[in-house]
Amino acid sequence: MTFADILDNLGGMGRFQRMSVAFLAIPLMFLANHNLLQNFTAGIPEHHCRPRITANHTRHASNLTQQLGAESSLRISIPMDENKQLEKCRRFVTTQWRLLDPNATLPSNAAVDTEPCVDGWTYDRSVFTNTIISEWDLVCDSRTLRQMAQSIYMAGVLIGSVLFGNLSDRFGRKALIVWSYLLMGVAGTSTAFAPNYTAYCVFRFLCGMAMSGVAINSVSLCMEWIPTKYRAIVGTINGYGYTSGQFILAGLAYAIPGWRWLQLTVSLPFFVFFLYSWLYVESARWLAISGKHEQAVKGLKRAAQINGKKNEGDKLSVEVLKSSMQKELSSATKASHGMADLVWTPAIRRISCGISLVWFSTAFAYYGLAMDLQNFGFNIYLTQLVFGAVDFPAKLASVLTITFVGRRFSQASSLILAGLCILANIFVPSDLSNLRMVFAVIGKGSLAASFNCAYIFSGELFPTVVRQSGMGLGGTMARVGSMIAPLVKMTGEIFAPLPLIIYGTAPIISGIAACFLPETRNVPLAETIEEVERRSRPLREDEQQMKVLLASTKSDPIKDGS
Repeated sequence: MTFADILDNLGGMGRFQRMSVAFLAIPLMFLANHNLLQNFTAGIPEHHCRPRITANHTRHASNLTQQLGAESSLRISIPMDENKQLEKCRRFVTTQWRLLDPNATLPSNAAVDTEPCVDGWTYDRSVFTNTIISEWDLVCDSRTLRQMAQSIYMAGVLIGSVLFGNLSDRFGRKALIVWSYLLMGVAGTSTAFAPNYTAYCVFRFLCGMAMSGVAINSVSLCMEWIPTKYRAIVGTINGYGYTSGQFILAGLAYAIPGWRWLQLTVSLPFFVFFLYSWLYVESARWLAISGKHEQAVKGLKRAAQINGKKNEGDKLSVEVLKSSMQKELSSATKASHGMADLVWTPAIRRISCGISLVWFSTAFAYYGLAMDLQNFGFNIYLTQLVFGAVDFPAKLASVLTITFVGRRFSQASSLILAGLCILANIFVPSDLSNLRMVFAVIGKGSLAASFNCAYIFSGELFPTVVRQSGMGLGGTMARVGSMIAPLVKMTGEIFAPLPLIIYGTAPIISGIAACFLPETRNVPLAETIEEVERRSRPLREDEQQMKVLLASTKSDPIKDGS
């Protein structure tokens, strides 16, 4: 009997397991809100310099503006850019009265002095009532601070994944998830009351750490209570829970246009999650492996009672648990493999490099697209809704290709298709917003499919002894990619299409690299590093000759006749 058999005897996927999945999945929906929140809390409203009111006109400024009209007032105060739009970051030093004539233009050789927006900016509040951009004037010379804030949040996600991953193995899944809920609630609420940009970034960093703590420990606590045959279904439910959160975000952002209220709305539910998380039952598997057998038995009996299997639970004891998990407990006491084993041998090293590229480029391009909704020329709320909706068919298509075609094909094709769609938008004029949106949606869906495939492919490529380390490497590279993605936006200052070139090239390169990874469809999982190395090595010549000799010997007619 194994631990899996114990779970089956105590109700399998019973009421206890279904309740656990539901209560752990609800907070996952709100994680999508925090990941993509800056699309709305840091939305960039249309803006221009506040028009200069000269000393001679200060007394009659309001009357003058009413007489001229808002459009004429801006025409004589703000220069036009090459697209015949108001300059966002410059204004005339002196009022250009001659431009009151609708047919008048400035001569091309006219040296008209302009200056920065020394008196501040005027913002269009028709789409975004209030954002951190308009509140702290993160425009013009300060525009890069917007991307920096998102990268700081992603840095928190990276640090949190390392910190909370190690702490959960030491103190348990329940303790870490309880305090991660509390940290998210406190840090998220504090962000809503941040007095300045620096405080905002500090609290967002803490939100990123909390996000990792919730995500890592929710998956561990959930999966360690679920029978093996139901894990794929539960994993899919959790994935679709995150996707559903993107729909929730679009609705909340539309209903709550002020950034502080929106930040507060997506943060307060974590206090509710913190309160009910004390009812979670610690992972019995972790308790047993950690030597806390009596607590593990107590947790299993509680699960049995909720599942209506009280009699079976009463039969369980510490001795039964130890005998059932003898193999797992002995494996836990053996010398463990470390991260160094991922680069020590040729085949594992090749797999590690390939998987690192896959995870990095998938997250890198995904957040490059998902955090740039304003550039598609569509209503930002509708765009968020469409970007969330495309994940449903994309993940379904990836499951079908993974199952019936192969892992390597699915991984490579989804990445290459995503890269081509991103690069295609370089050549699509900005006025063809419908076509740009189509390419962006296909690209985003392809990256969602790549994520789906990467979870399965990575787990099958690495042998059992280093599988967790390999998955940890992939997750770390994904977080590095998501942290760098916002910074790449800044390269658009050098050459406008450069961000799209970088976002599109990365998945294509990693898709090509995925073609050189071994196929794992219908291949038994490798248990040891030696097994992976043996599978990757071609037969030596003497081994091939021996196989040929044996084959000819079996089919020798003389020997058959004798």
